[in-house]
Amino acid sequence: MRMYDLIENKKKGMALTKEEISYMVKGFVNGEIPDYQMSAMLMAIYFQGMNDQEITYLTLEMAHSGDTVDLSPIEGIKVDKHSTGGVGDKTTLVVGPVVASLGVKVAKMSGRGLGHTGGTVDKLESIPGFRTAIPRDEFFDIVREQGIAVIGQSGNMVPADKKLYALRDVTATVDSIPLIASSIMSKKLAAGSDSIVLDVKTGSGAFMKSLDDSISLAEKMVSIGILAGRRCCALITNMDIPLGYAVGNSLEMTEAIRTLRGNGPEDLTQVCLELAANMLHMADKGSVQECREQAGKAIEDGSALQCLAAMVKAQGGDENYIWEPERFEEAKMLYEVKAPVSGYITHMDTEGIGIASVLLGAGRNTKDDCIDYSAGIQLKKKYGQRVEAGDVLAVLHGSDQDRIRAGADKFLSSCAIGDLAPAKEPLIYARVSDYGVERFS
Repeated sequence: MRMYDLIENKKKGMALTKEEISYMVKGFVNGEIPDYQMSAMLMAIYFQGMNDQEITYLTLEMAHSGDTVDLSPIEGIKVDKHSTGGVGDKTTLVVGPVVASLGVKVAKMSGRGLGHTGGTVDKLESIPGFRTAIPRDEFFDIVREQGIAVIGQSGNMVPADKKLYALRDVTATVDSIPLIASSIMSKKLAAGSDSIVLDVKTGSGAFMKSLDDSISLAEKMVSIGILAGRRCCALITNMDIPLGYAVGNSLEMTEAIRTLRGNGPEDLTQVCLELAANMLHMADKGSVQECREQAGKAIEDGSALQCLAAMVKAQGGDENYIWEPERFEEAKMLYEVKAPVSGYITHMDTEGIGIASVLLGAGRNTKDDCIDYSAGIQLKKKYGQRVEAGDVLAVLHGSDQDRIRAGADKFLSSCAIGDLAPAKEPLIYARVSDYGVERFS
């Protein structure tokens, strides 16, 4: 078997076999297939695509290229949730404890933020003492006892994805739906959960900017999950507007705690309840509507918040921060961004707002950058709201005047104010499952 022949076949639009994909992935990870040949294959895939069976073969081969997690020692159905990334997206901090408090195990491996999107691991590490790197046996014990644990991804999980993504990043092949789907799902399959709920973001702050592309990606990922023997569904959710009002690690932790207390922002609460309902449904806890009601009660009676506090304590964090979020470190400097004119907020470039938070110190431009956990943006006005000239649009949190200035400029350039009120946008556009696509708007 030669890589040359595989490239030639895919260039002509032919499907690769399971054996050919195995040869290709193993050879690339082992260094036997050079970057220039894999680059040619990635470009061939970009233009010719892959069928569902090919994508599944690629995903499974990538998933087994390094360490995998066997969650079978933990009793019961284990459910995972994955978001394709966004701004203000703190749903795991709410959804995980809600689901775990209702008896469904959540053994979650999460990532750090990079670029304009935030990461769950960074948010949790804003709690003093919280450990996201713990031994596997301890991880299992915490899931058994508390129902949930959230840790960072292992350094040797899915090395094929790390190598392939680095190559895609420099060969203009990042935005290939088969390659995106296999990248995401290889990590989810390697993490070992029985059921997977995908939160596929769409809009200006998401990787997939159009609804059609987002649905297409969701269909591919759900198909992979089902063909790999997992229960899987996806929700297409709005990322044209930041989720909630807080952007930044400590700020988002505080907003997640408020949501678990029952007084969080309406948009964040609605998306979290829908995600939790689908996770519970995938664990055979009832219909989606019944599970939505259960999730609401878990917030109302305080059991979900108690579950978050128990997880934080078990992972070495100071649980007092959950009961008293005012303990989170405050930024040294606050700056009010004011509306330059009167009118309605007609557009929010959510990616731009995410970049503004990075400029303030809340995120990373490279994986080695240090984070200021107190930095971020507290929105005061959002899309569709009426503002008068001089009204505060947002309060920027930072520790450096130059960062504040850069963040303010970026934030203002990311908001448009017009004379007419814009149409209201839905929070959840569709649900994708083995039954097909169910659109809500």
